Amino acid sequence: MALASLAVLLTLAGYAALCALSPFGPCRKCSGTGIRTVRRRTVKVCRRCRGARYRLRVGRRLLNTGRTIHRAGTRPATTERRFTAWP
Repeated sequence: MALASLAVLLTLAGYAALCALSPFGPCRKCSGTGIRTVRRRTVKVCRRCRGARYRLRVGRRLLNTGRTIHRAGTRPATTERRFTAWP
């Protein structure tokens, strides 16, 4: 049981490191080409990656969402006023 838990934690840590170092991965729909073949020989730009060939990884998207939520819920630092122009 402990070995399985350790394996899961190592896998998650590895994926978190991958998302931090390389936030973009190849698009799985077009295999990273940016082009999709539709019906016979018609070639179109991939709708998922919009021809950019790379997509933001799911883990990185979760990290960005968590940061946004934290930033929205955190109060800004207060500045102490030691001297004011008005008495």
